[in-house]
Amino acid sequence: MNESVLPIRALTAALALLLAGLALGPAQAQGRNSRNGDYIAAVVNQELVTAGEVARRIESARAEAARAGQRLPPEGELRQQVMDLLIDERVIITTARESGVRIDEPDIDRAVQNVAAQNQITPQVLRQRLAADGIEYSRFRAQLRDQLMMERLREREVYRRIQISDEELDKFMAEQRKASQGEAETNIAQILVPVPEGTTPEAEARLRERALAALKRVQGGEDFAVVALDVSADANREKGGALGLRPASRLPDAFVNATRSVEAGQVAPELLRTGAGFHVLKVLERREAGEPRATQTRARHVLLRPSAQLTAEVASRRLADYRRQIETGQRNFEDIARQYSEDGSAAAGGDLGWSGPGTMVPEFEEAMNALPVGGLSAPVPSRFGVHLIQVLERREVAIDPKAQREQARNVLREQRFDQAFLEWTKEIRSRAYVELREPPP
Repeated sequence: MNESVLPIRALTAALALLLAGLALGPAQAQGRNSRNGDYIAAVVNQELVTAGEVARRIESARAEAARAGQRLPPEGELRQQVMDLLIDERVIITTARESGVRIDEPDIDRAVQNVAAQNQITPQVLRQRLAADGIEYSRFRAQLRDQLMMERLREREVYRRIQISDEELDKFMAEQRKASQGEAETNIAQILVPVPEGTTPEAEARLRERALAALKRVQGGEDFAVVALDVSADANREKGGALGLRPASRLPDAFVNATRSVEAGQVAPELLRTGAGFHVLKVLERREAGEPRATQTRARHVLLRPSAQLTAEVASRRLADYRRQIETGQRNFEDIARQYSEDGSAAAGGDLGWSGPGTMVPEFEEAMNALPVGGLSAPVPSRFGVHLIQVLERREVAIDPKAQREQARNVLREQRFDQAFLEWTKEIRSRAYVELREPPP
């Protein structure tokens, strides 16, 4: 994603459970505190992993697997996986604390607001409930700070490991150019007046007059898209009749021949008669083969990061409610982003600026690209968390060589992130002090 978002990638679902048990209800807290037989299962640097925590994480894994209809490994294997995961989390959090990563108080304030909103209470009531559960408010904020620190450290250190040489970049770009080589592309819009099979000559003449009237309207300066919406029976009439950029091989031969000498922005001077009916054609754009261009999108978002207090499911419900409030005019997007978004773009009302292909993570980019200008997405899960996305503007721009290389570098970096993260985690764990403790007799 862009610079305001990229340094904070959301943790995995398991890592998001790091704070499990922190904000329990009174009954849960009582059960936790009175559990007999709890003991230290592992020591990781200066942190402890307790048997009770392992048990709670196993319970969470079972509940999640049941909801998703998935099978878990045998009990012993599952316990070992959970223990390894908890140890990795402790290694990351202790490394983050020693790294000097700075988390500003406003970042923690937004996280606290989200926890309160998820429970449909005010931050003041949240503090009261934490106190009732025996949880100090300063400790609660410290845990939130640790989680944000881990995310930022993960981004910084993993991207630092991903080195892409000029040779690799040149090879990747050559492969892209080879794959994109082909014919020149043309975007043609049409107004279709269909002539059903078996139409009488008299009826066909009337349909031709209707098509001619549409042609005269656009030749007289009326907007083609307006006339298409009014007259055309084409499936793309809502889009002004535009077929989209296509090579000649993917256009009807009759369309190609009828528009061969028509310049971009001009309307074909004569009606075209095909087996479908009468067509008024306009050339919207011509693009030569291999011309480096890209669609850029300016979007904004509200980001909620899943945690023990805010599951991905609850975050999605909250964002769906924000969407409803925006659509009904109860609130505006900017105010919601400033108040709740857990991202560096919050101060700017969630505005992410202009981005091109490969700039955002794939799941975000796919959802963004599917939206029309002004459109609001449904909640979109990504590696960062869950997003509510709105597209503000779009534009077609030529890509200069430097931008092409940076775009290709971003694509390669994203492809290699997951493997680099696994290697980084393994490396910092190898340097950590880990002591496994046997259960007491």
